Amino acid sequence: MTIGLAPARFGLPASSVDDDLSVLRLIRSRRVGPTTFHRLIAEHGSARAALEALPRIAAQSGIADYAVCPEGVAAAELAAGRRAGARLVRHDSPDYPDSLRQIDGAPAILWVRGDPAWLSRDVMAVIGARNASSLGLRMARGMAMGLGEAGFTVVAGLARGVDTAAHAAALPTGTIAVMAGGVDVIYPAENAELAARIAECGVLVSEQPPGTEPAARHFPTRNRIVSGLSQGVVVIEAAQRPAP
Repeated sequence: MTIGLAPARFGLPASSVDDDLSVLRLIRSRRVGPTTFHRLIAEHGSARAALEALPRIAAQSGIADYAVCPEGVAAAELAAGRRAGARLVRHDSPDYPDSLRQIDGAPAILWVRGDPAWLSRDVMAVIGARNASSLGLRMARGMAMGLGEAGFTVVAGLARGVDTAAHAAALPTGTIAVMAGGVDVIYPAENAELAARIAECGVLVSEQPPGTEPAARHFPTRNRIVSGLSQGVVVIEAAQRPAP
């Protein structure tokens, strides 16, 4: 069962009266994903007001004994972000990229390590096979380098293969790595040095709490951020799926 809400126009930023704690408590509350988060903000005007209304809304949807995310949990996430050297970028922040704000179910918050200004530049994605051939890796490096020289920031998911090659080639011109886990949990671990260099001359970004290990369910949501940031997506050596 989901929390029932009336349809609302998405893309509305949270009220400026909100603080980081209130926004985090709302998005981390049970049964509140990005789509529900934006509906609640549109309907109630702020994260604080939405938090107050959530138990009543849940009860009307047949969910008994509903409790919002405790302050301590959200405070612990903020502390973990500080320890990781990460910065919280909320949906209502001027640092939040406009292109990402326009997608359905835009992330309510982003954790970033590096300069968030990279997120609002002209961005192109270069992604593809993890077990890419040597030709595919050369193509990824050449494509990323050419896009960087043309003024684009290259975004990928820090995966093995094509993503790694694209990030490495784009380091001189800036690159964005979108993480499936927390921005302090490097996956695969062999990319730890690459991730550190990206944090220095680009940005690491995730909507997951710091310390989160990547799980299978996180990768599709990670991919929507890659797509949402990008003006276009270049796919190299991706496996073809059979028609349904």
